[in-house]
Amino acid sequence: MRIILSAIGRLKAGPEREICARYIERAQLAARSVGLVAVDMRECDESRARRPEDRKAEEARALSASISAGARLIVLDERGKTMGSEAFAADLGGARDSGTSAYVLVIGGPDGIDPELRARASLVLAFGAMTWPHQLVRIMAAEQIYRAITILSGHPYHRV
Repeated sequence: MRIILSAIGRLKAGPEREICARYIERAQLAARSVGLVAVDMRECDESRARRPEDRKAEEARALSASISAGARLIVLDERGKTMGSEAFAADLGGARDSGTSAYVLVIGGPDGIDPELRARASLVLAFGAMTWPHQLVRIMAAEQIYRAITILSGHPYHRV
């Protein structure tokens, strides 16, 4: 199974990009040990449409390009469900064990996620009730992917 972190917007060069890349690289290096093929990050351009609804729809089309048939879609949204790292790892492991082709986490743009894309999600996930800057959400998602892989492999990175 391939894990894809797909986000609207491009991280500029700097510490946020470096931290995110570091977690994606760590996850990629550990992925094969737990039966995962790859861990990728994809960035989509932010829409320039005038109306928020049009921006969200255009961004949803761009995000949908990274969602293959049979993928498990996880939408990151502040109104989503919160879960602990072990539960997230169990969800990822369950998807892997059931033969899912890809586990795709999407982060929308500043206007949020298009309702149709959100409705397609197997899981709508929140990193708490607070609103977080998209750069930090990307880092937190990359770290949680890495953490989930270490939990699945029994690595001591995750301490209870």
